[in-house]
Amino acid sequence: MKHFIPALLALTLFISCAKNKKTENTDIDYITKNEQQIKDYVAKNKLDAHRTESGLYYVINEPGTGAQPTPTSNVTVAYKGSFIDGKVFDESSAGISFGLDQVIKGWTEGIPYFKTGGSGTLIVPAHLGYGDNDYSSIPGGSVLIFDIKLISVN
Repeated sequence: MKHFIPALLALTLFISCAKNKKTENTDIDYITKNEQQIKDYVAKNKLDAHRTESGLYYVINEPGTGAQPTPTSNVTVAYKGSFIDGKVFDESSAGISFGLDQVIKGWTEGIPYFKTGGSGTLIVPAHLGYGDNDYSSIPGGSVLIFDIKLISVN
């Protein structure tokens, strides 16, 4: 019994430290951090970017002339996804089709700013992308840059 109490105290201390360490790593305010990263990116690249109430930034290079999707439309989009540093993590130049209600919030909100044939850039903060958790090759808390072309509204 006299060895049980010190062992229990050591275990409690270990668990408490482990919890504090985990909490410290997850207490990053990505909304504020991403907002500043995006502002810096927009300024550095001299973009004519528009900010939505949710924190999404978008740039319209070509508005397009065809049909305009809604947040529940099925669309075909060609895109290139990269990080703020320019490193590409995914792309599809031929285009892929999907429902806008089945993708990240930044796409659901941003793609409807374009009409068929339109192109531009979506600058997606983490809370409208993959959040603060790692997803495949995308680190948690990442701002995502998508150069998109809306090929069609299906």
